[in-house]
Amino acid sequence: MGAASSGPGPAPVRPPQGRAVGPWVRALLRRAGSGPAPGPVPGLALAAEEPPLPGWPLPQLVSLFLPEFPVRPSGRQQQLKILGLVAKGSFGTILKVLDCGREKVCAVKVMPKVEVLRRDTLKQCKEEVSIQRQVRHPFVHGLGDSWQGQRHLFIMCTYCSTGDLHALWRAAGCFAEATVRLFAAELVLVLVYLHDLGIVHRDVKMENILLDERGHLKLADFGLSRHLRWGERAHTICGTLQYMAPEVLSGGPYSHAADWWSLGVLLFALASGELLCHNPLRRLRYLHHFQDHPFFRGVTFDADLLQKDPVAVAVAPRPPEPPSPTPDPSTFDDFDCDLTATAPPDRPWPG
Repeated sequence: MGAASSGPGPAPVRPPQGRAVGPWVRALLRRAGSGPAPGPVPGLALAAEEPPLPGWPLPQLVSLFLPEFPVRPSGRQQQLKILGLVAKGSFGTILKVLDCGREKVCAVKVMPKVEVLRRDTLKQCKEEVSIQRQVRHPFVHGLGDSWQGQRHLFIMCTYCSTGDLHALWRAAGCFAEATVRLFAAELVLVLVYLHDLGIVHRDVKMENILLDERGHLKLADFGLSRHLRWGERAHTICGTLQYMAPEVLSGGPYSHAADWWSLGVLLFALASGELLCHNPLRRLRYLHHFQDHPFFRGVTFDADLLQKDPVAVAVAPRPPEPPSPTPDPSTFDDFDCDLTATAPPDRPWPG
């Protein structure tokens, strides 16, 4: 999240979840015109016997999303000015916004609460925020803030104007071996770091890798990630088919090794090489495996040293980005922030 999309691309397969849906949730969904929820919603066991409450918002519609999505003062939300639309999909809408208070351009994912409940993705939304708050790494696109309004959930991150790796790959056609080696080393460090924390990403692909202004990578979009302790196994089929490990596609069991398959597919697409291995136990999956591999001879696996120099291929002059169409204000009438706020006069917008 946070860069101009290079195209819709393959849609990720999202995991099913849930427990029984309480009557008040079904009433809420009917009021919103969505009909009964198609499946169970997690975390509602205690609310299952509660009667529907009148008025909007329902108290449960606030507490249900806590603590990952705290309630923010309305003044904070009024400092956001929409600059354009980044992407729109089944997950919600990503907007490019100006935080007038901090004079910083950000990307905000906006998800209607009703849709989160109807699609049964409450647990995954909370897990996404929980993981991103835990992760701090030079090659990870970190979380800026998260909060809830009356009808929506908001996840804010830094806006990356340089685009994603997929857009760069399509424009470049192919990369020099040295560039592929550098990108691979940065992603290896990220995945080793996440796995050491007991986190499996489950959607490693070019579209989810952003580039900073110096050409280095930032792994983004933790929407399908989950905590998975070492020794545990998962069985949920989720991810993007072209990058999905065989053991995931077959319904498991699978572990963190599934991310290494996705990395192999990604590198195979960037450059030629035999990097795909169907047996998860035979994959390169520990840091020393990559350090000892001939392909990485002479590479230091140190985040500070890797990002010391800019990546020439990514910082080459690029054509100016066409101006974003001015969003129709009526499109965002129900958002829980002041969309008419303006930047301070005579001060340039950053970004």
